[in-house]
Amino acid sequence: MIENKRYSWSPIHKREDFSWPHGKRLALYIGLNLEHFSFGEGLGAKLTPSASEPDVLNYSWRDYGNRVGVWRLYELFQSLELPVSLIVNSSIYDYAPEIIETGVGLGYEIVAHGRTNSERQSDFVENDEKKLIDETTKVISRFHNKPKGWLGPWISESITTPDLLEEAGYSYLLDWCHDDQPTWLKTRNGKILSIPYPQEINDIPAIIARQNSAEEFSNIIIDNFDEMLQQSEQQSLVMGIALHPYIVGQPFRLKHLRKALTHIVNNMKDKVWFTTAGEIAEYYCKNVES
Repeated sequence: MIENKRYSWSPIHKREDFSWPHGKRLALYIGLNLEHFSFGEGLGAKLTPSASEPDVLNYSWRDYGNRVGVWRLYELFQSLELPVSLIVNSSIYDYAPEIIETGVGLGYEIVAHGRTNSERQSDFVENDEKKLIDETTKVISRFHNKPKGWLGPWISESITTPDLLEEAGYSYLLDWCHDDQPTWLKTRNGKILSIPYPQEINDIPAIIARQNSAEEFSNIIIDNFDEMLQQSEQQSLVMGIALHPYIVGQPFRLKHLRKALTHIVNNMKDKVWFTTAGEIAEYYCKNVES
């Protein structure tokens, strides 16, 4: 049996305790995925099965997120004064640069998310994967500071992805969902920090794969927050909420997302640090475990 050698097993209840800034116990972030897809080829989430290419129905459904959904979500986040991690395909910079410009103007963090979600990172041999990482980083760096965080397209990795990211200067990644606290992953030349990224509190698995309704997804977010807030009395934790504008930006789903986020804001008290993935990584590296 092949064992995962990136990290060692560690039961959460036996770790040294720590707190987030100002004694807070639950770090909570929103990961908003801004994705662009090729027309007539490649991968893409589907509302209905496609019969042929160009798949106009599913392409245009996804593009609704860049034309309408993202702006509704920006309005919602602003109204609740919430920070956001924008998880960005670099092709968005050419296709719809105003989306990025507006988000950065609001103070949102940029996390690299490959070139496009029409391709899967794990499909590349090492040299081509390195090129994918380098091209993505170069595009984002032309407009902003060099990104520090990475989420692979389709949350996919090759056997060398953490190594390549650490060698390219990335300090954290979001591909792994194995823990409720940050975890160091071993690389061939050092280490890279894994920030918990949700697969349950994520609109694609919940709504597209499991067919949860908008109300059910809202209740999942609320129940997860309430339970993790209680659990964080024992250990400081990280909760992420992964969203896509073409899914939760639909009006009937946005209504229920507003309900969930309002519940969180109204119950944060003094125990919740609403932040970004990058700020979690930075604080953990400097103050908790090096």
